Formats: sequence, structure tokens, C-alpha cells
Amino acid sequence: MVTVHDVARVAGVSISTVSRALSDPDRVAPATRQKVRTAADELGYRPNRAASSLRAGRAGAYGLVVPDLANPYFATVAKGAQERARERGYGLFVVDTEENPDLEAEAMHTLGPQTDGVVLCSPRAVDRALAAAEKRPVVLVNHAVDGVAAVGADHAAGMRRAVEHLRALGHHRIAYVGGPSSSWSDQARRAGLAAAAARHDDVEVVELGAFRPQVEGGQAAADLVVATGATAVITFNDLVAVGLVDRLRARRLRVPDDFSVVGCDDSYVASLVDPPLTTLRVDLRALGRAAVDQLVASAPGSPAPHLPPLDVDLVVRSSTAPPTAPPVDRGEP
Repeated sequence: MVTVHDVARVAGVSISTVSRALSDPDRVAPATRQKVRTAADELGYRPNRAASSLRAGRAGAYGLVVPDLANPYFATVAKGAQERARERGYGLFVVDTEENPDLEAEAMHTLGPQTDGVVLCSPRAVDRALAAAEKRPVVLVNHAVDGVAAVGADHAAGMRRAVEHLRALGHHRIAYVGGPSSSWSDQARRAGLAAAAARHDDVEVVELGAFRPQVEGGQAAADLVVATGATAVITFNDLVAVGLVDRLRARRLRVPDDFSVVGCDDSYVASLVDPPLTTLRVDLRALGRAAVDQLVASAPGSPAPHLPPLDVDLVVRSSTAPPTAPPVDRGEP
């Protein structure tokens, strides 16, 4: 049976260095870390995570609570979190609350005894969920509560980039199709939109919503968007944008000729829809990885600080263009 002593001998390092390289890789220089991993792979060494966790009085696993795993946004965040937890020698329990605030608190209560901390992603009832966590470390994703560690994206900068892009194309009346009223990200985006519009006297933003953060939400919003007289629209996420484009097409309105459409998140659906979506990109895997790193850094009674928000970049594709003329409703086909 291969042991940690064998790995240390082949890698030419101490046993404690092997332990750090495999359990807390950021504490080891990259070159040394690679030597240890190479030696472990060559020897077929697999550390006993359960035994080391028991010795340390830990569960050896984290929890991740998300509103909807069918949404590619949360699925990608989960992949990043799982990847980082695995690198740190932890398991990860993922719970989908199906956009149900009642299930968030239930999930936090259930995960508590089984985990060493929980990542709570885009919570819909944050106070109840935090109360159910009791004394376990919690890291919030896309939410902010005083005294609780958090990671998120720079939504204000993203909205500013979207507005400036549309204004440069010649759009001056822009609609926003919002997400759930309980969504902190939606509130941050609305605030960012208001600030961006205030920078330009010739830009007006018309806010609509709340809508479901799925394709159906975009379909439900499309007729209202047309009624605003806007020539461009920004949506809460890419799924909403897909539904919006689908309904506009049913009314024989063309994207981008009649309406320019900007999504959010740059999930995989953004490049699959016709036309491909201009959208705002956040490195979602990095978001999940950062959340786990914050969880590792959080000790009971001394929350880790909020990290600077991740950058939000504008990805320009074919769904935005200069307005050609006032939209013409060609009626149902």
C-alpha cells in the first residue's frame, strides 16, 4: 500500500509538505506542489480524506445551495465550487431549492450537521436561511449581508457597459426585463442601470418585471417590451433573453433589426440562440471557486471579509445593432 512517506521520498520533500500540497495547495509553491502531485499520480497514492477529517474534527464536506440547477448560471457556479472543493480535499453536497424560499432554510438546516460550511448562492430568503445555518460558516454568492463573507460580480460596471454599448449604436430608449423581486442581483442591476442612465441625458431606461428567470419569463415580457417603444432591451439573464427573442419572432419582429437584445451571464445558451446573444460575462467557475476559498478562510465567529467583485465583461454578438427604423409589428404569422 502506497503511503504519504512514499510520496515524500519520490518527490524529495518532507511528509508535512506532501500533506500541505494535497490538502491546502495554496500554501505550497507551484513547482513543489506539481512535484508532489506528479509523485502521487505515479505511485497511485490516494489520501484517506475521511480519516484526516475525523482526526481534525471536521465533516470533510461543504454544502452548496442554489435556486435552480437547470439554470446554466448556477450549474456553472456549482462546477467551479466542486472543482475547488476537490482540490482542497473536500466533498461538496449540492442542493437545488427550485426557487422556493422555504426550501432554502430547510436545506441550510439539513446540511449543517453534515458539512463544515455552506455556500448560499443567490438566496431568495437570506435572513431565514442564515438563521437556519446556526453557527456553521456561510459564504454568500451574489448577495451582501453585514458580517457575512461574500463573493459576487460587479453588476454596476456590467450595466454601464451594456448601456454605453447600446447608446453608441444609437439606442436611447432601453427596456430592462427584471428577474425575481427577491433577487439581490436584480436589485443591483436595476441600481446599476439607473446610475448608467443618469450619466447620459439622452438615455431613458424603462424597467419591467419581476419575471421568472427562465425562458417563460422572457416570453411573458416580450409584449410589454414592445409596448414601451424601446428599441433595445437588457434582460435579467440569458434564458429570459432566449424567451424574449422567441416571442418577438412569433410577432414577426426581428432581432436585431427591430430590437437589440442584451442578456446577462454568457451562459452556454447565449451562443446557441439565433441570433447569438450579446451578453454580459462573468467567470462563473471563478465565482464558485472563490466562494469555496472564502469558506476555507472563514472560521466560526470571525467571518472572512467581502472580496472585491469579479469583473463583468461585455461580449458583443449578433443580437445588437444600430436601430434601423421604429419597430413594425407584422402581426401573428
